[in-house]
Amino acid sequence: MTRLIVTDVDSTLIQQEVIELLADHAGTRAEVTDVTERAMRGEIDFAASLRERVATLKGVPESAFADVLAAVDLMPGARELVAGARERGWEVGLVSGGFEEIVAPLAASLGIARFRANRLEVSEGLLTGRTVGTVIDRDTKAATLCAWADELGLPLSATVAVGDGANDLGMIAVAGVGIAFQAKPVVRERAPYSVEGRLDAVLDLLDQLDARRV
Repeated sequence: MTRLIVTDVDSTLIQQEVIELLADHAGTRAEVTDVTERAMRGEIDFAASLRERVATLKGVPESAFADVLAAVDLMPGARELVAGARERGWEVGLVSGGFEEIVAPLAASLGIARFRANRLEVSEGLLTGRTVGTVIDRDTKAATLCAWADELGLPLSATVAVGDGANDLGMIAVAGVGIAFQAKPVVRERAPYSVEGRLDAVLDLLDQLDARRV
């Protein structure tokens, strides 16, 4: 059976929160980390929290993207998840409340063609403290998973969503298999399945579910 696996990026595919790494360049990490944690626990609206956090990045040079990308570490098992999915003939997509400036090269390094993330506005080589385009919030993540499934001619029952924060609950709810990965309590409570440790444990879970259907 062909599947589509859609995974979150920050604290799921990678170990860091990119906005916190960018905030290091602005001297606002403590403030940004606090807001990020509250948003991922579902205590505050994601779009509002994103605006608040991105505003603190005003004046950060565009060159910071290269430094942040160099500082990013894949989650243990991330590369194996992508490789294992590809061996099974499955598709993998990335959808992130983070930023395309980091997600795009990450996706390219893993051979992933489908990705969607927020974009940061840049003027004269400096971040303006604003995003451009649609904010990738809970509803947009869910809609993106549905759109990709439609493009591939797959029913939602053949989709898998993996994420750690409240922003991922929409896609976890609509996917055929919704998985909380090293997730915040609110996500573990609502997701049908939960895995810890390595990201490629997702493959083991899917194999177990398939075995039960035989």
